Amino acid sequence: DHHPGALGEEPAGDGEAQTLGAAGDHSRPVRQKCHRNTLLLAPRYCALSAIVFDEPMTSAAVVGNDDFAEILAQTRRFVRAAVIPRETDIADNDAVPDDLREHAKRMGLFGYAIPQEWGGLGLDITQDVELALELGYTSLALRSMFGTNNGIAGQVLVGFGTDQQKSRWLEPMAAGEVVASFALTEPGAGSNPAGLRTTAVRDGADWVINGQKRWITNAPIANLFVVFARTRPADDEGAGIAVFLVPAEAPGVEVGTKDAKMGQEGAWTSDVYFTDVRVGADALIGGSEDIGYRAALTSLARGRIHIAALAVGAAQRALDESVAFAATATQGGSTIGGFQLVQAMLADQQAGVMAGRALVRDAARKWLSGEDRRIAPSVAKLFCTEMAGRVADNAVQIHGGTGYMRGVAVERIYREVRLLRLYEGTSEIQRLIIGGGLVKAHRADNARG
Repeated sequence: DHHPGALGEEPAGDGEAQTLGAAGDHSRPVRQKCHRNTLLLAPRYCALSAIVFDEPMTSAAVVGNDDFAEILAQTRRFVRAAVIPRETDIADNDAVPDDLREHAKRMGLFGYAIPQEWGGLGLDITQDVELALELGYTSLALRSMFGTNNGIAGQVLVGFGTDQQKSRWLEPMAAGEVVASFALTEPGAGSNPAGLRTTAVRDGADWVINGQKRWITNAPIANLFVVFARTRPADDEGAGIAVFLVPAEAPGVEVGTKDAKMGQEGAWTSDVYFTDVRVGADALIGGSEDIGYRAALTSLARGRIHIAALAVGAAQRALDESVAFAATATQGGSTIGGFQLVQAMLADQQAGVMAGRALVRDAARKWLSGEDRRIAPSVAKLFCTEMAGRVADNAVQIHGGTGYMRGVAVERIYREVRLLRLYEGTSEIQRLIIGGGLVKAHRADNARG
């Protein structure tokens, strides 16, 4: 097995079909300014004993293009040299090996989207997308391991938490010492948060939470649950949904057995039960009962861009595997890549991947600028996840019977990408958001004259 300690000195690997951003001159040291609580993704260039610290960075601090190119190159090297050779182990054992987990911690991957002032790297959404394109190239269990810290759970804290809540939780999350799970989905409430039945009732200064959550990512290893619960029926004042920070060890919290899923082995989910779970007033995110619904929608919308990028990364891998197979496999003494119908499938795959990559990057730019934080994320998730399914299906077809065998990359990809069309809002929900949003915008334009 590959030893992660040697990653800093390894070549980027043999998968060079798609270069994501300028890799830069890897011979020079990284110029990233280092914050005391920031775990950098380029540890070999930034030894703590040699750092001269600048003034503490704020949430407005950004990672420059040159430094991000180094981060991207380090991530690519990790994925291609360390993780890809162990994809079969991850699938067979239904677990990401401990040494890969520890290396991801040291690289800062558990906090790449957490602001620098709270110990993370502070990548913006456009940089998040580039990283996701790389992470999607291998077993999606790798990204899932730290995805909730950076994504739907972490972003609720980043966007809506009080300074005290951020100080308590974000730094250990960025360090990988705490794994946070986003506890929204329930047996009767999936893509629509308005259907929540989990309740939170005031009892003096405390809140008492009761309910059941379903298919919660990282629940079996979570230290913290970001729990959405109804405090009252929806009314003119708001949706009546609040969000709470519930430590996993709180009395009354019970995590069910790991779900046995079609794919994404190593990415663990399970039900979570809350029975008379008592938390203090300081557990209410933002100190408001009406933040929950807005926090859920905002976090999910941002996460949809990330999921879209993962889908493109997985599709790129399926395409690369298809091209490599078509160029070498033979039928009747000829390589199958010479057959026009195989070439047509490869062309469809390439067109889908290129279109998806351009779309997700555009959606990320619109999110960052504030131009569109509702329709564009749904368009990106809808197109890219559906596209990845088609690309994976063609990949299996190109491989023929070989593509149906366990241990073959395209067989794993075929099963893994199927879930991307379901979580963080199904394709059907994305269509409703897009279509409804377009009609609403037209009516608003007409009302303005």
